Amino acid sequence: MAGNPKVLSIQSHVVSGYVGNKSATFPLQLLGFEVDAINSVQFCNHTGYKKVAGQILSEKDLDDLAGGLQQNGLDFYSHLLTGYIGAESFLRRVCSLVKHLKSVNPNLIYVCDPVMGDNGKMYVPDDLLPVYKNLVLPLADIITPNQFEVELLTDVKINNVEDAWKAVDVLHSKGCRTVVVSSTELGNEKYLLALASNKVGASINKATIKIPKLPASFTGTGDLFAALLLAWMHKTNNQLKESLERTVSTLQAVLKRTLSSAKGDVSAKAMELKLIQSKNDIQNPKIVISAEGVF
Repeated sequence: MAGNPKVLSIQSHVVSGYVGNKSATFPLQLLGFEVDAINSVQFCNHTGYKKVAGQILSEKDLDDLAGGLQQNGLDFYSHLLTGYIGAESFLRRVCSLVKHLKSVNPNLIYVCDPVMGDNGKMYVPDDLLPVYKNLVLPLADIITPNQFEVELLTDVKINNVEDAWKAVDVLHSKGCRTVVVSSTELGNEKYLLALASNKVGASINKATIKIPKLPASFTGTGDLFAALLLAWMHKTNNQLKESLERTVSTLQAVLKRTLSSAKGDVSAKAMELKLIQSKNDIQNPKIVISAEGVF
């Protein structure tokens, strides 16, 4: 399995555009991963458009899919990736699935992007938060929340970098080996600051990276970030600094290409991530941003 990693990705799906599984699957495949996808929702497009229509997968549907995989011996994975989940009952069923998959492969790495909200606002039901806190965190090996999600998960208000590291330590204490805060407002007008920490036993490796701000709003970047981090942590044998640099540098290349292609058009359609056009950047990222170790 080390030479043939296989990911089960459970998150949203859109027919048109690039968020959720549409944002994660192609990059993972380019980087050598087999990807099996379960779509927590299937919408015509992301919610930034004027019309959104589609279906929501129930926990019974998830049971049916997971049961079929199990009966056919198709439930051995090197990684599990989860993103947007919109119902508390579905998230609880995911927790049961994590336990099962780890019983099949004790070395499975669970990468959780706890998609709950941003900019001070939750966009999932409140009852998902205690499930993330009490059930998901102890199961997750790698977690990639944004600043607002970290505050929700830890009850630590982040006003400065010291607060952020305190919150990261809380997440470690819950069982998460690797914590990457994908974006914070602790930078300045030019950049966002991301923080990462990897704890193995008593040893902790920490790093930060400055993410240049671009003059646009994008959708699907968190989904892409989590998928890229999963890939590079595997490919670098958990080298945190290098994985962070490759993830952020790839993301910057995709976003700059998207922005350039839009030519000033800020509509949802024009700002869809240019993943296909960024194939070479995803496969062979040029490191344009360096991470700094924290000692």
